[in-house]
Amino acid sequence: MAAFGLIGGHSIQRNCRFLVNNVKPFWGQRSFGWTAALQQQTEPEHQETSETIVIPRKKTWSKEAVLEALASTVSRDFTALPHKYQDDPYLSPKTFTESVIFSLSLNSGSTAAKYFINSNSKFFTKDFSEPHIPCLMPENVSLRLEEVSEEALKERIHVRKVKAAVDLYDQLLQAGTAVSMETTHDLLDLICLYCDKDPVQEGQPVSEDLSKERGKEAQKSRWHTLLSKQSLNSSWKKNKNAERIFNLLPERDTRCYSALIRGMVMHGAPAKAFSFYTDMLNHRLKPDIHIFNALISAAPHVNTNSQDRSEAIIKLLKEMNQQNVQPNLQTFNNVLRSLKYCPPYNRSLSLTTMAEMKALGIAPSLASYNHILSIFTKQVSGKPGITDVLEEIMSELAGKSFTCQDPDDVSFFLNAMKLCWAEKDLELAYKVQSLVEVGENWRLLGHHYMQNVYYGCFFRLQCMMEHIDVVLKWFRQHYPSLYYPTHGEILYLLRALEMDGRLDLLPSVWKDICSLQYEFKETIIEELLSLMTQEKHSLEVQKSFGECALDVKKMIDQNVHGVDFKWSNSALSNLILLLVRADMTQQAWNMLQLFKSKNRVPREDLIEEFLMVCRSSGSPDGAVKLVQLSSAFGLSATPRLAKFTLAKFKLTDEQRSELSELESAESPEKETL
Repeated sequence: MAAFGLIGGHSIQRNCRFLVNNVKPFWGQRSFGWTAALQQQTEPEHQETSETIVIPRKKTWSKEAVLEALASTVSRDFTALPHKYQDDPYLSPKTFTESVIFSLSLNSGSTAAKYFINSNSKFFTKDFSEPHIPCLMPENVSLRLEEVSEEALKERIHVRKVKAAVDLYDQLLQAGTAVSMETTHDLLDLICLYCDKDPVQEGQPVSEDLSKERGKEAQKSRWHTLLSKQSLNSSWKKNKNAERIFNLLPERDTRCYSALIRGMVMHGAPAKAFSFYTDMLNHRLKPDIHIFNALISAAPHVNTNSQDRSEAIIKLLKEMNQQNVQPNLQTFNNVLRSLKYCPPYNRSLSLTTMAEMKALGIAPSLASYNHILSIFTKQVSGKPGITDVLEEIMSELAGKSFTCQDPDDVSFFLNAMKLCWAEKDLELAYKVQSLVEVGENWRLLGHHYMQNVYYGCFFRLQCMMEHIDVVLKWFRQHYPSLYYPTHGEILYLLRALEMDGRLDLLPSVWKDICSLQYEFKETIIEELLSLMTQEKHSLEVQKSFGECALDVKKMIDQNVHGVDFKWSNSALSNLILLLVRADMTQQAWNMLQLFKSKNRVPREDLIEEFLMVCRSSGSPDGAVKLVQLSSAFGLSATPRLAKFTLAKFKLTDEQRSELSELESAESPEKETL
């Protein structure tokens, strides 16, 4: 059957080609085209083409082609959680704090699994993945070669055993065995990269001392340690293994100097790096691009004022030109990063740097624009025209898709949105957001904290300047799939509802507040209840407010989060006032007892409005209780309330006698009026 199908396919292909070759000369004689392409242009009558259409018999697809095709047909589910939380139903974060905790838990579980697999690699020899996924297979980190040889040294370098590699290198030298220059280069790179310490392997448990050390290092934020002399503690140890092995080499080439200079810059010894650079020049060795990139980034650390820093950077660039070393993207990004600390010369130099990049055909990355933005907006926030630089950048980047080429690429979108928020420029913020939505630019928003801050600035800006329907639509599309608002941003949302006069949407926002677990935040509860009592609405809306008030009281009484909520006078008064307006009189009477138990004083407008409800329902006993309650709390409005009750209600003689006494007991301030 397969043979017949193959013969039939060849026959159809041959006949089709015969038909095309014989009919094609007559196409030019027709006054119309058979297809849209033929309608646009017809060939001359006797023109013959030398091109032959070759129909491929087989198309070779990659192993991921089907998955890529399926992924292109699926858009993002706005209601779904991030993909990393979907494997475990218990990992369903509702707040930003929970998302961080669950993410760390997920990483811890992955690390534990990796450690188990690597420790028991003999049980995980079969690879069922198609295509092959290397990270799912155990890593071979154990040493197999025990003899003293260069191959054993290469093995220790490959598995990143720093101390073992250094010890074996010393044994080789003592035995008189020569080590190749290539292996020596790899050893120096390993020692300088990890600063003469064994790195923690993936999945390997961390000791307590190392955990404390890494915790202290993590507290030093990268952007705070760039120029701070106090926090720029050098971890580079003088005359340790890197320098010792370097000094033992009979011949030192550029690669050896490059390893040490980059290691010194990385681990906080920039002055020593420049000293080694001078020594290399004295030995008439040509520096490579990696050396210049490291020294340019270290230039601000070895100079005290802006002019010296800028001159040091320019000098290095001139030496690059003299040595015929071609710069790359990292070179210019390091120049721009260092120029941030060279005011007031940095603005003109940064523009010259960008022009030089384009002249050399090097496309700037997002990090380049981020440094430009920092240079032109630093210390001038709030001045007119400060966003002009960002406007020009966004005009140049519009519609482009980027990939990560520099560690600082992930800072551009966040800093751009922060500038839009600081200058209250909503139109420019939309341009930044539209660029994020191009291709996979969203991957350059940074880690989850940076991403949440970015969306938080955009959301606050929308709450201040955008229509509330647009704000709520954006909020529904990004929570909880991409964004977890803070309680401060929820306050912006509540104020946006107030500005647009859409207080009827407060009950739906209350559900979002509960899902975010902010129902115990006193500032949010007070703001919510205050907005609900600002003005009177229809009975239907008031009933929804009343249900919301009861839910607030229920959530606080349950105290799921173990937070001691402290009722204020205004919050408790607003809560009862909502119940009164929603015709939930009995619940309101029950809530009035909270003033005594919580040692709070009700507001006068609450007693007055409650008194009007008693009048409309014809409840003189309730009115008398309210006046007595007002007197018990020492409210100044008690005589006026007693007078109103005596005039508008049918009371017994005993009730009239008691209210008359309260009416006559006017305050001194009242009497002076």
